[in-house]
Amino acid sequence: MNHRSRRALALASLAAGVLAAGAAQAAPDFQMPFACNNVWVANTWDGHSPANSVDMNRPAGGGATAGATVVASAAGTVQTSMYSTTTGYGHYVVIDHGGGWKTLHAHLQSRAVAAGDKVKQGQKIGLVGNSSAKYDLAPHLHYEQIYNGAVQKAKWNGVALRYFEKKNYTSKNSCGASSGGAPGTVGTSGSALNVRSGPGTSYSVVDTLANGSAVTIRCQKSGETITGTYGTSNIWNNVGAAGTNKYIPDAYTQTGSDGRVAPDC
Repeated sequence: MNHRSRRALALASLAAGVLAAGAAQAAPDFQMPFACNNVWVANTWDGHSPANSVDMNRPAGGGATAGATVVASAAGTVQTSMYSTTTGYGHYVVIDHGGGWKTLHAHLQSRAVAAGDKVKQGQKIGLVGNSSAKYDLAPHLHYEQIYNGAVQKAKWNGVALRYFEKKNYTSKNSCGASSGGAPGTVGTSGSALNVRSGPGTSYSVVDTLANGSAVTIRCQKSGETITGTYGTSNIWNNVGAAGTNKYIPDAYTQTGSDGRVAPDC
């Protein structure tokens, strides 16, 4: 929705259970940085620098690693897109997903985005390569999920990677989404926003999203009428991966429109 300040009403919604006071800032719904149904090997080991980062390549017989398309794990804003001459990252892209969360993609052959660009989950950001100012590398993607400056153990589609082994993973990024979804940004008075299993406050809380979090709206559904930062609406936005139910009120979602921006759920 378009911006219309509703601070007093936002406080009322907090009391009604729409917002989560003092809640931890939940991670975005990260997916693999490759298109739906792509299979990639995730390689992690003790001593990898930085700790918890992931190196990825195609499995044997799975096609060429070099030149494969890299996509955004979640919606956000490109913070960095450059070639580093002082680190071993080479061509790399950092995406800010809000709430302290970022992803980093390194050793790219080329970059398809620039700093300041808004990206959707599943949008192309570059090609896999082996670029580095310091190292002679085989083609692969170096990948990090970062929270408040520290690299975290990665999760894709809500499932934690198994660390210190090589394992094949199948991407669920934007599976079943014809358009990849519509971008949005959570807007509250500062509190985290409760994510519900359905379109109303009577549904269970399944997650929270920090103020300023970037989201991808898969589909929308009519439900309980909510008054929030961006007005009054009965539209609820499903921001979960395909096949999941993770709803937030449109009244707390900046989309640039007062109407629907995604298909019906």
